[in-house]
Amino acid sequence: MKTVNVKGRKGGHCQGIAIDKDRKYMYFSFTTELVKTDMEGNVVGSCKGLVGHLGCIAMNYEENKIYGSLEFKHDSIGKGILSMLGIEDTVEDGFYIAIFDCDKIVRENMDAEKDGVMKASFLKEVYDDYKYEGHKYGCSGIDGTTIAPDIGLKDGKKSLYVAYGIYSDINRTDNDNQVILKYDLAELNEKSSPLNQKNMHRIGPKKPSNKYFLYTGNTNWGVQNLEYDPYRNVIMAAVYRGKKEKYKNFNMFFIDMSKAPVFDEIEGLNEKGNKIYLKEAFEKDEANGTYGSFFPYGSTGMISLGDGFYVFSEDFHNEYEGHGTNAVLYKAEKNNQGFIKVS
Repeated sequence: MKTVNVKGRKGGHCQGIAIDKDRKYMYFSFTTELVKTDMEGNVVGSCKGLVGHLGCIAMNYEENKIYGSLEFKHDSIGKGILSMLGIEDTVEDGFYIAIFDCDKIVRENMDAEKDGVMKASFLKEVYDDYKYEGHKYGCSGIDGTTIAPDIGLKDGKKSLYVAYGIYSDINRTDNDNQVILKYDLAELNEKSSPLNQKNMHRIGPKKPSNKYFLYTGNTNWGVQNLEYDPYRNVIMAAVYRGKKEKYKNFNMFFIDMSKAPVFDEIEGLNEKGNKIYLKEAFEKDEANGTYGSFFPYGSTGMISLGDGFYVFSEDFHNEYEGHGTNAVLYKAEKNNQGFIKVS
């Protein structure tokens, strides 16, 4: 495949993409639904009925399950989703990892609550930081997710990493780090349950197995997509560019998986925490000591195929085709952007 086209969706814009181990099916999150297609873009199944924000998704090949960030809240994003769906009911604030059993997604319009396709695990750590007065660390919820080994241990046990959404308030400095939580996959599965969106459960891990801080400078809504790339031994973090003029405001950052976390003072915060580090490659922001790329895609979905090839979502929306995306094949390139389209 060089391009997989999906269009005509009504649940919102593309938030994330994933592919199964055998490269037979692709998966797309369109804000309020998960869509399953073949490699020609033909829809073979979908899971609907969500009234929250389904964001970045990650495939666990061993289980053939999709893990995605799922948030319910009453800020501009949450209100916009309810307005798009024509729903006037209020929904409780809550932050979850949605777990989809891909083998059970066998037809269009399956119900996320009733058809046994999806469970959810509540993330109390995110909820507490979001509800903290002023939103701790600028926390606006969660978005980026990926499955990767321990940072600093290339062949270690794999866990789920989920990144905070972060408000882009240019007048505060405690929102200049990306905050990334790590969770044990078995615990997420054990402490999960089907979701009733009118009476949402609070079943989930009490704490993450780790909490990391990554100094990037501020972004607009935090990390949109995370993706572990074994080829470069990094976790790619795609963002919407920040607005603070003191930073270069890259589109993508690359977390160096070879550097172990260090417990130290966190930039812009009056506290210590586990710091992780950017790969010293691509472009450097000399004034702030950060590195990144201006590669324009990734924030609406990206996949590392593990061999130096990648799939990036190039999403679109128009009155004829509705919400859609082209999932396009790229390869690694030693340039400042890091990737080049496969022609």
